[in-house]
Amino acid sequence: MTFATTFAAGSAAALLSALLLTPPAALAQAPIECQGEPANVKLRVMIDNVRDTRGEMTATLYGDDPAKFLKPDGQLRVWRAPAQAPRQEMCVWLPGPGDYAMAIYQDTNGNRHFDHGTFGPTEPYGFSRNPHLFFGPPSVGQVKFAAVEGETVVHIHLRNPGGF
Repeated sequence: MTFATTFAAGSAAALLSALLLTPPAALAQAPIECQGEPANVKLRVMIDNVRDTRGEMTATLYGDDPAKFLKPDGQLRVWRAPAQAPRQEMCVWLPGPGDYAMAIYQDTNGNRHFDHGTFGPTEPYGFSRNPHLFFGPPSVGQVKFAAVEGETVVHIHLRNPGGF
């Protein structure tokens, strides 16, 4: 399942986002191993506001094509790691420099689906560039970022259902 098929309309109407910088102490930790085939472009994802360690964090990487963003089989890569609180770091090798977009959710129950209920998501989630969300998921333009040769770092503030 993708974010588009499970993100209930209006679910994010009351949510406000904030870009929080990772404290220097968190950056001082030993870097994690990147997933995928080593290449010239590394994406390091720093996720904050992780409230607990249930389940696993699932990251989905998209290109900048609006026709494929949040669509079934539109992703370039999906990878998972055990959830870590209060901050999580994930890393993946990219196919090359360019514009990308990312969606993340914490699969708290381990069913490998982004769960939602009548009033929206029931599991924590976030997007690259931390867009303000009103009445549904963001557009690719709201979340795309440029990955450059070497290492690119993206900060994502995890949104928790019923709060921030």
